[in-house]
Amino acid sequence: MRSRRGKTLTEADIALWRQVARSVKPLPGRAPIEPEPILASPAPAPAPETALLATSLVVARIAPAAPPLAPIERRLRTQLRRGQQSVEAVIDLHGMRQDQAHFALHGFLRREQARGTRIVLVVTGKGGPAPARFGEERGVLRRMVPHWLRLSELRPLVLGFEEAEQRHGGSGALYVRLRRLREHGP
Repeated sequence: MRSRRGKTLTEADIALWRQVARSVKPLPGRAPIEPEPILASPAPAPAPETALLATSLVVARIAPAAPPLAPIERRLRTQLRRGQQSVEAVIDLHGMRQDQAHFALHGFLRREQARGTRIVLVVTGKGGPAPARFGEERGVLRRMVPHWLRLSELRPLVLGFEEAEQRHGGSGALYVRLRRLREHGP
């Protein structure tokens, strides 16, 4: 069997397509897809690894990908450094536990995006030079906040981020550029 693009489809591709086509709900007024009759020589069942891989590929194509992150443009960084562009909002995560900081950061970014804010400053702190007690780490938020900003749950909010200039906190703070909030109209 050939696809619309002229590529020859394998029996596994055809079987996978039939399985997917049977799992969707038809549009109103359309009949559901009837299973095609099995040919005299049935295709061998794919190996469990192949079936799992094929199913995961279908799921990966259906699930929308998180928007990519982009670095803050050179021009904007220069404007921030010279004071021509200001940071519109600031959140200070000093003294918070990881769970508190993550919750506060998520709420702050969502709130500022709804207000139309473009550039925010997230102050994480650098971590103290004092030795950590057993089970504690210094500068945990400094390491974790960039990781959180890359997570798929925050990607619809965050366009990009970079370490702040020295006058805004240097390595203990991040400039975060927020995505514009999409209006879903009729």
